[in-house]
Amino acid sequence: MNHRRLKTLLRATFCMVAGLSFAHAAFAGSKGVAYVSNQAGGVTVIDLETFEPKAGVDIGAKGPRGIGVTGDGKWLVTANKDSNNISVVDTSGATAARFVTIGNNPESIRVLGDIAFVTYTASAKSGPPSTSAAKKGADDGEGKPAVHIAVVDIKQAKVLQEIIGKPEAEGLEFSRDGKELFITNESDNSITVHDIKSGKLLKSIPVGKYGNRPRGIKMSPDGKMIVITLEYADKMLVLNDKFEVIKEVATGKVPVGVSFDRKGERIFVAANKEKALQVFDAKTFKKIKDIPTGERCWHFSFTPDDQRILLACGKSSEIVVVDVNSFEVIKRISDKDTPWGIVTYPKSMGSLDTP
Repeated sequence: MNHRRLKTLLRATFCMVAGLSFAHAAFAGSKGVAYVSNQAGGVTVIDLETFEPKAGVDIGAKGPRGIGVTGDGKWLVTANKDSNNISVVDTSGATAARFVTIGNNPESIRVLGDIAFVTYTASAKSGPPSTSAAKKGADDGEGKPAVHIAVVDIKQAKVLQEIIGKPEAEGLEFSRDGKELFITNESDNSITVHDIKSGKLLKSIPVGKYGNRPRGIKMSPDGKMIVITLEYADKMLVLNDKFEVIKEVATGKVPVGVSFDRKGERIFVAANKEKALQVFDAKTFKKIKDIPTGERCWHFSFTPDDQRILLACGKSSEIVVVDVNSFEVIKRISDKDTPWGIVTYPKSMGSLDTP
């Protein structure tokens, strides 16, 4: 594990974050783009000026689910289920996609600076990177395959280290200072907190008594609150910054993706089986509205100007566009390749990213 290299990259991250306004200014006269990962295809690009699909990005693989983009918009990263790897794509098209072998069933991705954090399941058949950490974490001690989080240097297309997680790690989130990684673990019914530099497990918070299968996780913009969705309990948990549960909030059926808006005033929940995007007041936690969507809308993103929300709806083969001011659906973009995840450049609030 190259801790020195990782520390240098993390330090550079904060310098980059400070300069994000410059990157956004480079998009003057344009609304930016959205990248949609498609489980039955590749990546769709949507022009956020016209809300029309553009030519797709060649990721050199099929079956992407998790998706992330760097703050400068240069690199796109996808987790490719069918090939047990991730694609690192130069969005300018100047160079061909590069691949990093991860392991079985790569799924979730979060990008911090030039580092990607990718979940996958360690198993003898998957052929994960050969490290002592991986060998020690082949299972969780009870015979269940352990999930690893590969920490990848995007520019070098190289695994720096691995964090050993709990079974079925799903949602990934960062602390505001970028020093800790929060993970929701479906099968373990827990949230775990890891030190990013060392990968060390700092804390494990059981949530099983509130319900099963924690999925989405998001920290509020002010860092004082964390929300998670419990998929099989039709519920959202609200925790303080010490990971103490302070509120249980009823949601629609099978909630998955969750995000605050940029100001932290509202919370949005993608309720899968409810076929709705639900809007909650972030202070009172009262529901403001149910917005009809489509089928299996797991993930969503605001546009960079915060005026629209785009939802990837895999089973109804569409991207649903919602007006943030009226909370009404204003467009449906056909996508027959089973859309899974969505992020934008410039980066926006959403279930898979933050600005």
